[in-house]
Amino acid sequence: MSTVLIIDDEVALVRSLSFALKGEGYTVYGAHTAAAGLEAADQFRPEAILLDLRLPDMSGQQVLDALRTRHAGTPVVMISAHGDTREAVRALKSGAVDYLSKPFELDELFQLLTSAVRRPRLVGDRPPPPSEPAAGTIAGDSRSIRALESLVGKVAESSSARVLVQGESGTGKALVARAIHARSARAKKPFIEVNCASLPEPLVEAELFGAEKGAYTGAYDRRAGLIALADGGTLFLDEIGELPLALQPKFLHFLENGDYRAIGSGQRRTADVRVIAATNRDLAEEVRAGRFREDLFYRINVIQIRVPPLRERGDDILRLAELFALRFGREERCRPIRFLPEAQALLIAHPWPGNVRELKNLIERLTVLMPGQAIAAGDLPPDMRNGSAESGGDDGGGSIVSCLASTERQLLEDALRTTAGHKGRAAELLGISRHALKRRLHRLGLD
Repeated sequence: MSTVLIIDDEVALVRSLSFALKGEGYTVYGAHTAAAGLEAADQFRPEAILLDLRLPDMSGQQVLDALRTRHAGTPVVMISAHGDTREAVRALKSGAVDYLSKPFELDELFQLLTSAVRRPRLVGDRPPPPSEPAAGTIAGDSRSIRALESLVGKVAESSSARVLVQGESGTGKALVARAIHARSARAKKPFIEVNCASLPEPLVEAELFGAEKGAYTGAYDRRAGLIALADGGTLFLDEIGELPLALQPKFLHFLENGDYRAIGSGQRRTADVRVIAATNRDLAEEVRAGRFREDLFYRINVIQIRVPPLRERGDDILRLAELFALRFGREERCRPIRFLPEAQALLIAHPWPGNVRELKNLIERLTVLMPGQAIAAGDLPPDMRNGSAESGGDDGGGSIVSCLASTERQLLEDALRTTAGHKGRAAELLGISRHALKRRLHRLGLD
């Protein structure tokens, strides 16, 4: 739950409010002076602050001004005594989100705090940088990820053994390949990644082996292939099952002999390259169906690594959600979103057919649509709330896309309509950067 800081010189009031808020699941810190309150705000970075207008060492207004500078996005609720209404209104104009007049009902406080902690953080407030995993490590502490980490470490000790990384789409096969490279003796050399499925079939050979000027229509200059660019380092072939059958013998020759020939060249060249391949297909079945060469399959399948699907990783789901929230919060210049307990339970229970990529896309959309807010179960897409396993795969699931993307489009259109098409003011209204607004307008075809 959220963290609340109470700054008030009435010890009994702080004690009673702390007791009541803890009963509602809040983490509560108390301070009885302005100096202690500012120090606690710096140390604990609360989601909301209750601030008395009158303190022994400085006025509540002065504390509010200091908080606006040091913690610009943290909502501050002023606590005023009878007769301090004018000062409370002044505090509202200075950035407080609301005020309570003593005496007040606890229900009023709970309702106000719920609203405050779900309020978007100010655009100008910059959160601390996310604690991303170190290079060459894979985020997570589940048993399957610990086993994966151990295997990656052993494989990295060899600088030449070929590796086949298998796993469902979106599980992070490229991340595993990069981790192997980063921990190997080749780490300071190039890591070249190519998705075989993304290359037009006529250009695959030229992309891998290179081509001489005039070797084919459109070859206006000599081009180095990816194998040459990866010399001394690692070549990662994602979706190797899509490698054209006609090209597979040439690639097999390179794996066996370490030499190749560019298109249009009579000279054979050599390259010292470690090859890591990845696929979400059953290559053994592809071999039986005649779509993949058996000899090439055995050449690339020296060491096999299986990347577990997200649904097998338990609490790693919450860890990854937190990392993505920090990352997108920084990109959008807002406070990271966070998930309430009931939403966390749904995240863990969801089957994640799109795996880590689906989770990443969900966190990005929620960050844009609900910047800085506490995500409740009702804020998640319907298929997650209803326990449906139906989802669309790589791009995060059809239900997620249709639900969130349509809402995102409506918000953008409303903001542009409100600001008469002025993108700077629309971005400010939405609480995102102008760059982020332009990126989303382009993605939704609204630019």
